[in-house]
Amino acid sequence: MPTPERTAKFLRVAKNRQAGLIVVLEDIYDPHNAAAIMRTCDAFGIQDVRLVFETEKPWNPRRIGKTTSSSANKWLTFRTYRSTDECLRELKRAKYEIVATALTPDAKNVYDVKLTNVKLALLVGNEHRGLSATALALADRIVKIPMRGMVQSLNVSVSAALVIAEAVRQREATNHPRRYRPTAREAARLAREFLAR
Repeated sequence: MPTPERTAKFLRVAKNRQAGLIVVLEDIYDPHNAAAIMRTCDAFGIQDVRLVFETEKPWNPRRIGKTTSSSANKWLTFRTYRSTDECLRELKRAKYEIVATALTPDAKNVYDVKLTNVKLALLVGNEHRGLSATALALADRIVKIPMRGMVQSLNVSVSAALVIAEAVRQREATNHPRRYRPTAREAARLAREFLAR
C-alpha cells in the first residue's frame, strides 16, 4: 500500500502532464537512445509516446533502459505501430499537428517556429537514416536545430530533448498555459494508473 506522500506525488505528476503533446519515434534502432528520449518525455511531462517499427526490429519499450531512462518507461503510455502511414494518419484524424525533425532544405529553425498547437505530435526518426519519406510527406511542418559547429548532427536523444524542451517552453510561455494540462478527471485517472503500476 503506497504512503499518502506517494499517492500525492502521483496526483501532482499527473496534473502536470502535457495534455495533447505526443512524441513519435520512427524506427529507432537502439533502444538505449529511445530510453533516453523516454526519460526526457517524463521529465518534461509528456505521457504519450508512439513507436513505429516499419523497417527496424521491434523491441518492447517496457523492457528497456533501466539505467538509461531511470525507469521512466514505467510511467509512460506507449502505442506501437508497424506502419508510419497508419500512425500519422491516425494522429491527423485526431487533429494533431505533426512536426517532424529533419535536416531537409525546407526545414525551419525550431526556435523560429510556433509550437503551441493544443494537439502537437513531435516526430523523431532513425539514428542513421532520419525520418522516412512517408513521415516527411505527412508532416505539417519540418524543423531543425541550428548548428554552428563543424558537426551537423546530434545524437537522436539530444535532438529530441532540445525540440521537446522548446515545445514545452513555448506552451508554458503562453497566456494560457493551463490549457495544456489534463482536466481534473483525466489527472485523477492517470494517477490511478500510476498507482496500479
